Amino acid sequence: MGKIRALILAGNGINCEYETSKACEFAGFDGVDIAYIYDVVRGNYNFDDYHFLCFPGGFLDGDDLGAAKAAANLFSNAKIETTNESLRDALKRFINSGKLIIGICNGFQLIAKLGIVPAINDYFVQAATLVFNDSGKFEDRWVRLKVEKSPCIFTRGIKEIYLPVRHGEGKFYAPSQALDEIEKRNLAVLRYAEKATGKPTQKYPDNPNGSVNAIAGICDPTGRVLGLMPHPEAFLSGLNYPRWTREKLSKTGQGLSIFKNAYEYLKEKFG
Repeated sequence: MGKIRALILAGNGINCEYETSKACEFAGFDGVDIAYIYDVVRGNYNFDDYHFLCFPGGFLDGDDLGAAKAAANLFSNAKIETTNESLRDALKRFINSGKLIIGICNGFQLIAKLGIVPAINDYFVQAATLVFNDSGKFEDRWVRLKVEKSPCIFTRGIKEIYLPVRHGEGKFYAPSQALDEIEKRNLAVLRYAEKATGKPTQKYPDNPNGSVNAIAGICDPTGRVLGLMPHPEAFLSGLNYPRWTREKLSKTGQGLSIFKNAYEYLKEKFG
């Protein structure tokens, strides 16, 4: 059996790399490396050696120019020093090889601004973004999420999930034409839902940022690239949940299922 390996990006304000690494480890990945962004640019890490690429949460470059925008410019223009291949081409080859990418919170902002999701026309053509919360403040709370029918690999077998959010620029936005395509192709993977009914909502605080169509996460047409604002790596154990003493919860946190689905898919395809 081949080893299934994950690469976690770090540096320049990313602050969730260790939780994301643990999520991959708990999900069963045979090898998990944390790589500083500029070590990737220098060629010290090769995407071809991995099966799962994770863009974790944080505050890339201090959110200068807008959340993750500076990093998106870097990834769009940088070349890998050892091969002179553009980082963008290396990412596109990684996607086309059938492997998986997840962008969480700040990582979602990055891959949306890179155009890796929703990729309704082609990769690296931006069609959506994340902007300032309607509340005008940083939101740190738990949300109920409805899992929609989609091609997404990561949400297979999941109907709903509770996860925490913590962001200031988490409002999903896309122009009407792009939004229509996202809905038409079932690329809206997760929606913010009312805690009482489980139905998608625009109402605050169940929809903590005012995302259009209550969208909390989207995928590309292959279902192999997922971007989401809530943090699955922050719910790996039942003890992570604030009401764990009052509600009957599994010892395993719901967020781990996202990473287990990734591992099982990759194990079947590349193992």
